[in-house]
Amino acid sequence: AEKKGKYWASGVSVVAHMKNPKIPAFHFNTRFIVTSKEWFGGGIDATPSHKDKNEEVYIHKKLEETCLSNNKNYKKYKKSCDNYFYLKHRREPRGIGGIFFDYETQDWEKNFKFIKDLGFEFINITNKIILNKNKLKWSKKDKEKQLYKRGRYVEFNLLYDRGTKFGLNSGGNIESILMSLPPLAKWK
Repeated sequence: AEKKGKYWASGVSVVAHMKNPKIPAFHFNTRFIVTSKEWFGGGIDATPSHKDKNEEVYIHKKLEETCLSNNKNYKKYKKSCDNYFYLKHRREPRGIGGIFFDYETQDWEKNFKFIKDLGFEFINITNKIILNKNKLKWSKKDKEKQLYKRGRYVEFNLLYDRGTKFGLNSGGNIESILMSLPPLAKWK
């Protein structure tokens, strides 16, 4: 937990995948914030550099199941994710989406359970995909495609991401704020 004046936040942000371009980048973030009010927020999304329809269906199915088992509105959260992780200047989504939610204030215990279940599902989803694709061969062309997709990830984080903008504008630790950026990226 970190305190900034009257602002309390506790959360985790994880970005998985940088080497094998056949494995998508995954983003997972949850938070519990207390100001004059308190709420939960967060989400999971995936940004593959190579399309895999079966993988996309699997990710969304598991997220929908997690939402349903916690009486959460998957369609609303999916739409929120699709709208949030959109590169307006390029008129394209950052990835294949996932779920994104904020300002969940009703029933602390149920929201906390949902956050925990989402964390466990993130582990399950990423483990399955990484283990299935970890040993796949890839080419220099595959890597180039990944680096361009990483460039899109950088653009989103620096131009639109609320957490990045808040951290940079509130005097946060620059290295910590920018650690989710990929170590290599390219633009055409």
